[in-house]
Amino acid sequence: MIAIMSGPLAIIFSDGQPSEIAAGEYLFHRDDPVRWMFLVLEGEIRLLRYQENGDPVILQRASDKEIPAEASLFSDRYHCDAIAAAQSRVLAIPKAAFHQRLKDDPELYNAWAARLAREVQRARQRSEILTLKTVSLRLDAWLTWNSELPPKGAWLRLAQEIGVSPEALYREIAKRRKRQ
Repeated sequence: MIAIMSGPLAIIFSDGQPSEIAAGEYLFHRDDPVRWMFLVLEGEIRLLRYQENGDPVILQRASDKEIPAEASLFSDRYHCDAIAAAQSRVLAIPKAAFHQRLKDDPELYNAWAARLAREVQRARQRSEILTLKTVSLRLDAWLTWNSELPPKGAWLRLAQEIGVSPEALYREIAKRRKRQ
C-alpha cells in the first residue's frame, strides 16, 4: 500500500482495510463517533452540512490520495456527513491506530502537521476566491496560485472549486483564448 501515497504518511495507511462505497452511500453521518480515519483511493467523498432550508453545503471534496475529515482525528464525533459522490474505494484504519502512529514517529507527526497546514492554506485560498464577484476575477485568483489551467478534462472540477457554473467557466476560458 506504500505506493498509494508517497512520503512518510504512506505508512499510516499501509495496513488499511479496503472498502467499496457506492455512489450515494454514506461513509459516516454527522454526530457518529469518530472511530476510523479514511484515505480515498479512487472516486470522491464529499463532506456535507445542511442548511436550515435543507440545501447541502459541500465542505470538502476528497478524491484520490486525499483524507476526508482530517480534523476528525481530534474530535469525538463527526461534524458533518460524508457521502460518496461516485463509486469510491477507501482505506480505513482505526482512529486510535492513526493517532498512535503519529505519537510514535516524530517524522510522521511533522508530515501530518505539514499536510494539515497545507489544507488550511488551501481552505483560506478557496475562501478568498469565493468572495470575488466575477468569474474572471475568480479565475485570475486561482491562476495566481496555480499558474496554468488544468487539462480540459479537469475544468468541471475547477468550476466547482471556484464556485461557478461549468458553462460560465468555459465562456471565460474561450474569451481569454480569443484575446491571445
